Amino acid sequence: MNATTPLTALQVMQDAPVIPVIVLNDVAHAVPMARALLAGGIRMLEVTLRTPQALACIEAIARELPEAVVGAGTVRSVADAQAAAKAGARFAVSPGYTSAVGQACRDAGLALLPGVATASEIMRACEDGFTELKFFPAVQAGGVAMLKAWAGPFFDVKFCPTGGLTLQNAPDFLALGNVVCVGGSWLVPANVPESGDWGRVTRLAMETQVLRK
Repeated sequence: MNATTPLTALQVMQDAPVIPVIVLNDVAHAVPMARALLAGGIRMLEVTLRTPQALACIEAIARELPEAVVGAGTVRSVADAQAAAKAGARFAVSPGYTSAVGQACRDAGLALLPGVATASEIMRACEDGFTELKFFPAVQAGGVAMLKAWAGPFFDVKFCPTGGLTLQNAPDFLALGNVVCVGGSWLVPANVPESGDWGRVTRLAMETQVLRK
């Protein structure tokens, strides 16, 4: 999987049990954080577009660490998708789904994990050809029980539950046949970038390897 080969959403999901959901406020923290996650066996890195520095962080990781696969989270618009691709992102994750965002990601060559929380949203994404989806906010929107209920009518859809996931409850989600991976913010605790305790991030990443089914 080299930097010029287009990814599929399923490839992004299958790479590790957890996709880290990362919020960065300082571009100086981007590469050390990515290195720490790589050392723990995680290379699919979702940097959320929630801060003014997010795109610069994506660009720094893509430039300095070709062995990492950096993506953009919180992609909410066509402009977000275009900016993420320009910065070097190779996949996108959205909190919800619109056809415009889906098409923009296709046009930009970004694999997309669209966010869904209802059956109607799943149907809308599937109509546009997206069958690998982010279930968000997973715990708040029904959790394991909801995913079990969806397994019948949406037997051909695979999910990455995100929102409220922890090391403790992740195994319950990963045990489901329609769940490929989960998204988790616990891998990069909010206080780590300022403290520089990157070893903690590596240890948290290594812990997730036992979650693999």
